[in-house]
Amino acid sequence: MGCRVAGTDVKKETKKASTTIKCIDGTSSRVNEGARPNMTSYNQHRRAHLIKKLMLYLMTWFIITLLLQVDQANVVSQLKGHVAPLPIMPRRLKENLSRRVCGGDNDKSRGEDLILPRYGEMGEPVVLPVNLSADLKEMVDYGWSRNEFNQYVSDLISVHRTLPDLRDPWCKEPGRFLDDLPQTSVIICFHNEAWSTLLRTVHSVLDRSPPRLLKEVILFDDFSNMPHTKRQLDDYLMAYPKVKVVRTSKRQGLIRARLLASRHATAPVLTYLDSHCECNVGWLEPLLDRIARDVTTVVWPVIDSIDGKTLQYQWQEDILLGGFSWNLLYNVIEVPERERSRRNHSAEPLRSPTMAGGIFAINRVFFERLGTYDSGLDIWGGENLELSFKTWMCGGSIEMVPCSHVGHIFREKRPYKFSYDVTLRNLKRLAEVWLDEYAKYHYLMSVNHQKDYGDVTSRKDLRNRLGCRSFEWYLDHVYPELYNPKRSTANGRIRNSWSDKCLDAMFGNQKPVAVFPCHKDGGNQFWMLSRTGKIRNNVVCLEFAEDKIITAPCHEEKRSQLWLYDREERSLLNGLNNKCLTISEEQDRLLVEDCVRDSKQQLWQFDELHVERVL
Repeated sequence: MGCRVAGTDVKKETKKASTTIKCIDGTSSRVNEGARPNMTSYNQHRRAHLIKKLMLYLMTWFIITLLLQVDQANVVSQLKGHVAPLPIMPRRLKENLSRRVCGGDNDKSRGEDLILPRYGEMGEPVVLPVNLSADLKEMVDYGWSRNEFNQYVSDLISVHRTLPDLRDPWCKEPGRFLDDLPQTSVIICFHNEAWSTLLRTVHSVLDRSPPRLLKEVILFDDFSNMPHTKRQLDDYLMAYPKVKVVRTSKRQGLIRARLLASRHATAPVLTYLDSHCECNVGWLEPLLDRIARDVTTVVWPVIDSIDGKTLQYQWQEDILLGGFSWNLLYNVIEVPERERSRRNHSAEPLRSPTMAGGIFAINRVFFERLGTYDSGLDIWGGENLELSFKTWMCGGSIEMVPCSHVGHIFREKRPYKFSYDVTLRNLKRLAEVWLDEYAKYHYLMSVNHQKDYGDVTSRKDLRNRLGCRSFEWYLDHVYPELYNPKRSTANGRIRNSWSDKCLDAMFGNQKPVAVFPCHKDGGNQFWMLSRTGKIRNNVVCLEFAEDKIITAPCHEEKRSQLWLYDREERSLLNGLNNKCLTISEEQDRLLVEDCVRDSKQQLWQFDELHVERVL
């Protein structure tokens, strides 16, 4: 330490001709009175003091930094396939970093100036730890509440992330697809889509589509109100001239948004994608090839699942086709044997009764000839079945193309709300225009009592003008696997006259069948007895399982689902144990007991019997 002669640091003591100088570090020296302190010693003390201070500051900074690193390591567990910890940073900083890391139009320009962990590469999952800090948990929860998927994890993943090539070698053989393929306009409608998922969708199209085939990408903003969907999006996309942003002045809903967006398309093929997809390697050429060979073919890819929690790209190993149930809700079905045997190779296209509505490609002229979407359909629901029915019935076909893969984030529920009455109204329009006499079965099985479904005159006129086939033709030739209610030997309620109770499937699949007071609304109390002895409620069948009566997926080989109805005795005999369906003495549950002639608990009556349909 240095010494000063004046001020509070020094105490002077006069004694004869000398002065004692006491320093703040406890040392002292004596000098002759009138003499000056040694300046070399003074400077050395001062430098030592500064060096001590500097070392103290450096040690403090090092300890604080170390503690912060330890705290972050406690927050983040080791990720599958990754050792680096998750960055904990404000949202705006993360988005800016994402632009720097992931910006650019080709692999060489991506992130060479900034090194960050690349999460989710090759479709791998990003798994967050269980014990998150309060701040991080708040960010994760916020993303879930806005999107119904893990936006925080999505924001960590590059918008150019790599995916595994899932194509069969058959798809990659030279000359597999035509050389002269048509161009396409890719249409992506969105409403308040998360920044990272929206950009990942766009970049997957740009990065994995041959430039000569991709005419444009139309981003149709259905009246979003989040800041990142406005100026920020426009500024980002200035570097990508093939991408056009079109906005509405009011909320339209998905169906009308797609109709409006198609007016801005200029390519001969329209390809629709949802706004949370990832197109895989070689996705486009197989779709365009089928349309190039037949313009009346509507095609859709294998839709792989992207996990909403980890964003893992999950390969759909078993190919599933599109179907529907009599409540007119879309479902997936196994590939029928008749379709498997028709093909020479497992990667060849498959004919599908229906398609998922979010991802498909269609020739624009053929789409317009079919009347595009019914503009009377509102927001969401039924539009994919309407397009499927009229494609098949009016001269076209639908194919699933196994050589094309697109990933899609499937959410358990939508982040926006609308009344289910809207969907029922859409389905009523669908039934009235396309189902012919089969519409009554939709009403019986779905309890769709919508009265105001709008004017469908123009849609019926369109069907007549196109000379479309009947819905019965569709069931016989396109979807014979769907149970035809017109072939039931009995249908309606199954009523026990002694208790005035009816079988009710209200608890759903794999649940006990209830007995409740009878009503005439159909739905859970509408049953159909098939020629093969199955008692069906829409897509499930009555089954005896472990001393209980439940509903389960229908299966022709199960004797536990075989029921023999004696019209004279009015009894239902189970084919597995030769016992009769019985209502309990308390009238509150179903049993299977030894058959007793004229037992009031074993008397069951269908509303309608069709003896002429019995084989």
